[in-house]
Amino acid sequence: MSKLKLTDILVTVVISIMFGIIYKLWGPLYNLLKPFGLHADQFIYGMWFMAAMVAFLIIRKPGVALLAEIAASSGEFLMGSEWGLEVLLFGIIQGFLAELIFFVTRYKRYDLFVICFAAVGSAVGSIFMDYFKGYMGDLVLWNLLLFVAARLLGSIVIAGIGSFYLVKALERTGATSLVRRVDQKEYDALNQ
Repeated sequence: MSKLKLTDILVTVVISIMFGIIYKLWGPLYNLLKPFGLHADQFIYGMWFMAAMVAFLIIRKPGVALLAEIAASSGEFLMGSEWGLEVLLFGIIQGFLAELIFFVTRYKRYDLFVICFAAVGSAVGSIFMDYFKGYMGDLVLWNLLLFVAARLLGSIVIAGIGSFYLVKALERTGATSLVRRVDQKEYDALNQ
């Protein structure tokens, strides 16, 4: 397992800046879905976990997921996030829990299941943070379960499956070969 090089850090930060911009643009869409009820907004919450998944799938080294979420949330904050400074704390927690999942696999598994599991880890971190903000305790049980299920499902679909297939498409173009060489075993793992 190799350590992060300056190139890895720079590529991670560039990916994160891109996602920080997307996160900032995603906020109004998220707020637009709130009035529809039944936690429709939670189904698209998974977008805020994508930086960690995409960066890890491209770099595949320890620390990348955490760095990516911190950098992306910092970028979102610097662009004037409507959630203020708390986006940095969310980024740290979400990145840490994704990183924990990759750590458990010893940073050697990049398959769809692991990426979806890491996305769920990030979602659990965000739910934990939202719980301590205080508003989740006001929800009745069925509504709380719907909230949690919608966020978890959204994280699997958007951050898990979406990130996996986005990087798979990038692999096919050869764009990621500038960062790391793809051997047959890695290529086969992405094509599962």
